[in-house]
This record gives sequence, structure tokens and C-alpha cells, in this order.
Amino acid sequence: MIAIEEFYCLLCKPKNAVRLRKDRNMEKIKKFILSEKDIPTAWYNIVADMKKKPQPLLNPQTKQPLKEEDLYPLFAKALAHQEMNTTDAWIEIPEPVREQYKNWRPTPLVRAYGLEKALDTPAHIYFKNESVSPIGSHKLNSAIAQAYYNKAEGTTNITTETGAGQWGAALSYAAKAFGLELAVYMVKLSYHQKPYRRSIMQTFGAQVIASPSMSTKAGRKILTEHPNYQGSLGTAISEAVELALQTPNCKYTLGSVLNHVMLHQTIIGLEAEKQMEMAGEYPDMVIGCFGGGSNFSGISFPFLRHKLIENRDIRVIAAEPASCPKLSKGRFTYDFGDEAGYTPLIPMYTLGHNFAPAHIHAGGLRYHGAGSIVSELRNEGLVEAQMINQLDTFKAATLFAQTEGIVPAPESAHAIAAAIGEALKAKEEGTKKTILFNLSGHGLIDMTAYDQYFAGDLTNFELTDDEIQKNLSELA
Repeated sequence: MIAIEEFYCLLCKPKNAVRLRKDRNMEKIKKFILSEKDIPTAWYNIVADMKKKPQPLLNPQTKQPLKEEDLYPLFAKALAHQEMNTTDAWIEIPEPVREQYKNWRPTPLVRAYGLEKALDTPAHIYFKNESVSPIGSHKLNSAIAQAYYNKAEGTTNITTETGAGQWGAALSYAAKAFGLELAVYMVKLSYHQKPYRRSIMQTFGAQVIASPSMSTKAGRKILTEHPNYQGSLGTAISEAVELALQTPNCKYTLGSVLNHVMLHQTIIGLEAEKQMEMAGEYPDMVIGCFGGGSNFSGISFPFLRHKLIENRDIRVIAAEPASCPKLSKGRFTYDFGDEAGYTPLIPMYTLGHNFAPAHIHAGGLRYHGAGSIVSELRNEGLVEAQMINQLDTFKAATLFAQTEGIVPAPESAHAIAAAIGEALKAKEEGTKKTILFNLSGHGLIDMTAYDQYFAGDLTNFELTDDEIQKNLSELA
């Protein structure tokens, strides 16, 4: 046993933690915990360190590169500036945002000893537990920042879209914290699949509308053409953007894809760097589930900077649904971020903005494209992609719950499945690997999905190459 004062030292002083681990025969340390003073004071802007910058966003009418001021009608000016910033590697976190972060940050880094034992693997598996936030996912990291910047600018109303509901829940919390009115367009399938996430949003005072709806021109057009359409993130974005542009003193916010969202999420990886130092290890690979890229970028970009700057050897793996494989099978081209074509043209890996995703339970990953930063990194070979089937994700989620005591969200289960696959490879090869993945959220509001899995009612969905090419052929 270690003395109380040494245990305190272990938690609060990373360098001492590493020294004690090396110098003494200690008990296994499962959680690596930072204090409030260790919350980062700046976010990391990876674009500043990229040798090849992402291609610019384009005006959909003129096809010319957007200027920062072109984004002002849609976003708070500070967020537009962050979106276009390609030179500053570090962006200061405003103190009111850090004060809100203290409600749940820093989040723990956990060594998954139970999972390692179950897999009988020589790999060391760590996960960053973002499920401890007030709304149960990583999404609050950017929601707090976006709400703050809009409030500081004098905005009174904001709009957004949400897939599985994590982003909508996070923004409803953040909007209430800063005194903003919020309207959320929630993908209709998830609106009915995940009623408790809808309830969370309403609890914090948000208005929640199933998308597509009759409240916008975009929604009415889609419902007229496809009366039974169950929605997509692209559709919900179109409706939220339209409402923002037509409502006085209102701005649009979003939970993934664009650069400023990725920026805010890097707080995850920046904390994880300190915690991996406490553990005395450095990851051979970093894994995140992938929809538009927010949690994946958040955990991976701070580690990827060492590869960009120091040429350090590390694998970065995006785990995406086999039913929505934009990084694995999509085309790298300019496309809209929404279905109606209201957004700027984004250079992205895409399945086509009119892509209708399968009705999988990982609603947060049912998005047709990837953000411009991740797309450029993928195009340069700095990011890998793995396709994961739905049944494999629930198998992995169940094992993780049984060994680590946390029921993961269906989205996060994709990262778990990829981490398990890599740990089993290490076992086959007889090599010790250090694996870090992001547990982006818990699944306690997703138990209907688990019920269906245990009942044998879930199936795999995988797109054929012909289906993908047919959809991509409709792109200009």
C-alpha cells in the first residue's frame, strides 16, 4: 500500500506520479485525475501546424472562397474568426467558459484493466471518459463555447440540429446557462427512437421540432416529395439554418463538422496528454467514433500535432458505421453540409448531401460528410478509417459494460469495437500496444437500442459500391 500523502501526490503532480510508478512496486492505478487548475487555458488549432491546409469553404453561388465576414449572418463573429483562423495554433479559452467547464472538467482517463483481462491481451487500453458531463457526452465542450460567444455578441436566439440528441441536449444546457432561447431540429427517427433526449432538451427550456417539419421551406419540400421520410442530419441542418436566417437577432450553431467545433473539442486530447504522462505511457494509436468529426478530432488532434511537428509515430483511427462510410468509401470533393444546399460548399469526404442513411441507433454518426480538416488529413494519409457493423458495436458495448461498468452510447461503441479489434491484433502478434480511445458518451438513454439488440431485432446495414456510386453521381 502507498501512504496517503503519496496517493495525493500521485493525483495532483503528474511528474511525481510517473516517478513513483517507476520507483516503487505500486498497486494498479485505474483512474488518472487532474484538478481544476489543470483545465487547459487554450484550445489547439491544428490547421496552423498542417503543412497542407484544408481547401477553403466556397460561396455556393459564386464558387469563390468565403471571407470571414461572409459567415457573420449565420455565426457569431468570434466563431467565424475561429473558423477561418489558419495561423494561430493556440486560441485562448475565455474565463467564463473555463468556469462552466469546472462543472465537470477535467474528465478522468481510465485504464481499462477489466477489458484487457477479458481480451487476454498484452495491449494497454485507456479511455477518456467524457460521459461524466452533465448531459452525458463530450458535446458540451463546444456547446458552452458557442453559447458564450453568441451571448457576448448580443444574440438572443439560436438554432441547431441534432441527430441522436447529445448535441441538442448539450446546447439546451448551455443556452440556459447563458440566457439564450433555443430551437432544435431533431432528426425525426431519433425524435421517436430517443424520447428521453427530447425530454432533456425540453427540461432545459429548448423547443424541439421533429425534422423534416412543416415549419420551414426546406422541410415542406422534403415532406412533399417524400411524405414518410424519417430525416437526416443534412435535412435538420437545412431547417435550422433557414430558421436562423429568417429570425431577428438569431444565429445558427452546430455540433460537428466545422473547424471551430473541432477546435473547442481539443480540450479532450489536451487533458489526455497530461494524463497519459501521469500513466507513464504514450499511445501507439488514438481512436474515436466518427460522424462529422467532433469527438474524434477532440481526442486525436493534440496527439497528432506531435506527428506533424516531431514526426512521432502514432496511428489515428476513425471508427465509422459500415452503413455510413464516408471516410472509407466516400469521395473527396466539394459538397454541401446540408440537404437543401443552404450551407457553404465544404471540401469533404462525402457520400452526397442527399444521402439517406440507414436507420441505425448510432444517430450521431448518420451524417453524409466529414469536416474539412479531417478530410484533408485523411487525404494526406495521416488518418485511418475503419468500418464497423452495427451488431459488432453492440457486442463490443456489452463486453465493455460488463468489464468496465459503464453502458456506452451506440456512437461510442464504434470506438470500443475498433479498440477491441486492435487489442486482439496485438494479442495475435504478441506485441504490447498502448491504445487510447474516447468514450464520447454513456448510453443510459439508449436502452431501447440495447433491448432490441438482446431481442435479436437489430441488423447490419452495409452499402454496396453501386449504391454509393449512384448517390455520388448526383453531385455536380
